[in-house]
Amino acid sequence: MFTRNGQLGVILRSARYCPTLELHLRPLLLAAAVTLSLAVPLASAQDARLPDMGSSAGEVLSPARQAEYGGMMLRELRNYGYLLEDPLLDDWLQRMGSRLGTQSDLPSQSFTFFLLKDRQINAFATLGGFIGTNAGLILTAEQEDEVAAVLSHEIAHVTQQHVLRGVERAQRDQIPILLGMLGAIVLAQSAGGSSGGDASMAAVASGMGLMQQRQIDYTRSNESEADRLGIRTLARSGYDVDAMAGFFSRMAQATRASRSGGRDAYPDYLMTHPVTTTRISEAKQRAEQMRKDYVTTTTRVLGGGQRVETFNPKIVSAPEKNSDNPLLPVTVRLPSELINGGPTGQFDWARERLRVLSANTADGAARDYERIQRESGKPLTPAQRYGLALANLYAGRAPLAVDQLTPLLEDNPGNLWLDLGLAEAESRGGRVAAANQRLTRLQQQMPNSRPVALTFARILNEQGGAEAGRHAQTVLRPLLGRAGSDPVFQQEFGRANELAGDSARAGEAFAEAAFLNGRPEQALIQLQNLKQRGDLDYYARARIDARIAAITPQVLELRRQGINDPDIERR
Repeated sequence: MFTRNGQLGVILRSARYCPTLELHLRPLLLAAAVTLSLAVPLASAQDARLPDMGSSAGEVLSPARQAEYGGMMLRELRNYGYLLEDPLLDDWLQRMGSRLGTQSDLPSQSFTFFLLKDRQINAFATLGGFIGTNAGLILTAEQEDEVAAVLSHEIAHVTQQHVLRGVERAQRDQIPILLGMLGAIVLAQSAGGSSGGDASMAAVASGMGLMQQRQIDYTRSNESEADRLGIRTLARSGYDVDAMAGFFSRMAQATRASRSGGRDAYPDYLMTHPVTTTRISEAKQRAEQMRKDYVTTTTRVLGGGQRVETFNPKIVSAPEKNSDNPLLPVTVRLPSELINGGPTGQFDWARERLRVLSANTADGAARDYERIQRESGKPLTPAQRYGLALANLYAGRAPLAVDQLTPLLEDNPGNLWLDLGLAEAESRGGRVAAANQRLTRLQQQMPNSRPVALTFARILNEQGGAEAGRHAQTVLRPLLGRAGSDPVFQQEFGRANELAGDSARAGEAFAEAAFLNGRPEQALIQLQNLKQRGDLDYYARARIDARIAAITPQVLELRRQGINDPDIERR
């Protein structure tokens, strides 16, 4: 299969990415299996060897290989501009997802949550614990609990190894189905006459249909299992257990509303996660069961006066273990903020920031808020006013954004979303000293905050000059040890070093950013050129050599497959 010879990246590049990646991965494997089976003699099919795994799909790919392919996918998505990477939104999503992950049936699994710009309603999970969420899904949700319900469902796909089990099943099914197809072809050919060819084609089509139906059935089984385990994770994490059924119900309404428009009118999420009355009913039944296992502790009031119960789990952590650290006693509990965290309280701000950043233009986002106010007949909420201010900021109206954000922050003191937004508006509006003072205070309060550090560094880099570059270096340095896979950090760190006059360190950072953005060949050329410098110290040369050694095999494999970076001129 292609997962063993390194062709996953090739397929992703040639496909230019499909939003329903998890759904398309399985038919792709299936089609490859069918094509291979029909292309070889029957004896070869009979000699095929399945992995000696029993029922364990984990032997198909090791966890390290899964993480490798997941990271490759993420870099490819960046390469084609599908990701929406914003420090504040990334921090919110990863914080929420991590809380859910610690309460899943596999708390030791690492997860990477990321956003896509697309406003279609969609989410997917793939190899290595990588879970993508479209902007459209979050914009459609009415509360964070609904987003958490979807993430819990996708987390269950990862913990139950559904992608790998799909690969395993395709491998297991191809032989008996192939034998049936060949038998039907032999019988049809022995009948003779002009109908023989038609019968053969019918037999092939029947076999293909049988394989695909088996895959559909298996996918439905996966969906049911993910629902069942996902709602348990949702409840353990302190979220509203009715959120899953509530989101399904609204998706069902979207199905009915779009039915007259044909299949293409359906949201992508409904293609990969079909919503039926049975599924909604089962989600409601599971929610009721969760109430018997979990004790109601508080009642939250949402916008519009809607009251939502929050559940405190009797079981404080996933049953497998209490801590992921093997050096700690088994009696040590996970941190309370990861156990009974519940909603982060940041959903409204995150949704409006996402509305602006996923819009085609900033002016278009501003018009969205005019439409929202006109259709509702009510004043904009504080979070919506924040979104409108951001739209004005990114449309070049920084002084207006300052005027809009200042009273909001006075009414919501300590709100990081507003503080960072106001600092950015002040800097772009010419009030540089006020912006830097505000950001310095925030950095002192949260020295290890990625959103604060990256926002501060970006604003300093925009201001320009050697002094600003050195200041940005200082701001970013605390994050350096955990920023190896962070292209936003690498880009800002490279620019800061460039301004400060450290061109060698800037070159390393820009090369790493190129690699993380899906351009390994560009990264390799930059590193090789950088290595020719005579002013490198021992440590810099050692870092560069290590990265060249790591990136070179990937570039060679891509060249072997005939895939070249289109932006690199070759003589």
